[in-house]
Amino acid sequence: MISVNDQEQVKARIPSVMDDPGAISVAKVYAKAFLGSISEAEKDSTLEEFAEFLNAVLVQYPEFGKMLTTRSLNKEESLKLIDRAIAPHASELLTNFLRVLGRHERLDLLQQIYKQINKLRDAEAGKKAVVVKSATELSEGILNSIQQRLNESLGFIPVLQASIDQSVLGGLVIQVDDTVYDGSLRTRLKQLRGRLDNRSIHEIQSGRDRFSYPEGN
Repeated sequence: MISVNDQEQVKARIPSVMDDPGAISVAKVYAKAFLGSISEAEKDSTLEEFAEFLNAVLVQYPEFGKMLTTRSLNKEESLKLIDRAIAPHASELLTNFLRVLGRHERLDLLQQIYKQINKLRDAEAGKKAVVVKSATELSEGILNSIQQRLNESLGFIPVLQASIDQSVLGGLVIQVDDTVYDGSLRTRLKQLRGRLDNRSIHEIQSGRDRFSYPEGN
């Protein structure tokens, strides 16, 4: 059985295709189709198999995963590889899904499809991912405190995804979908600098006005 740590490794490995809006859109279609082909009773076991497969090709056997997902093989070679190396060890459902991806040359979307599947599952449960960025690693206590505060203020169950970003100078940057709540010191300094600049411009302009229109005229 795949461990929680392995699942995190699978989620953490993000190639460039993971950030491509077009790839994300296509991956959503495959994710919905995959979930729609599974009965509710089979979802947990099937998705666990999917995660175990990704762990194998990305963590345990990265060279095999690279060969399978980087289009280094043509369509026919990919299908033969699936039949020879994967079919004997995987369920018919997962094998057929991989064959569909192979025929359409979409095996490079495997990680993104897995990510979209998790998003859809979270949405079904009333959950949504919330990215929390900080300059240093946050302790479990701080994350629990953030979780509690977000639980009280958001209309859904937040699933925290903590990440370290050296560009964040103090404080936190929290992102929900396309909305960014930037409470970092760097942003507060920029805002302060902007207010000071505006005040200076106002004072200079006021001085010019007084110079142009002296009192008594």
